[in-house]
Amino acid sequence: MGIIDFMRIPLKRLDPDLPLPGHAHPGDGGIDLYAREASTLEAGERAIVPTGIAVAIPEGHAGLVTPRSGLAARSGISVVNGPGLVDSGYRGELQVILVNLGAETVRIARGDRIAQLVVVPVVTQEFQVVDELPESTRGEGGFGSTGS
Repeated sequence: MGIIDFMRIPLKRLDPDLPLPGHAHPGDGGIDLYAREASTLEAGERAIVPTGIAVAIPEGHAGLVTPRSGLAARSGISVVNGPGLVDSGYRGELQVILVNLGAETVRIARGDRIAQLVVVPVVTQEFQVVDELPESTRGEGGFGSTGS
């Protein structure tokens, strides 16, 4: 089966020397985001790393900034607020809040792939205050309620 949906997203290059983000393989869910600046993260340290791009995500959609699994497995680098949320009205430079969860210092070089952006549809939420919630099979079972 081929790609079902296609969306054009306006992208402003703030650093023309960085690679243009794109899908590595047809059908991939996310595009790689690149570090515009070098950064060094000691164990447990956080850093805000700019990506050199700004985007105009279409209304009715949002961007999720997610960790790169290879970087996480190799170095313990993740996204602090993963996934980070990019609302459709935001027009500033995408920045990624990285954290070093490993035990060793990690150096991020300019141009390294540091995270991924996944664009997803969203719905507007409106809450209705009620006295009781409808029943469900799960009920109030919370963390660990399935025995895992």
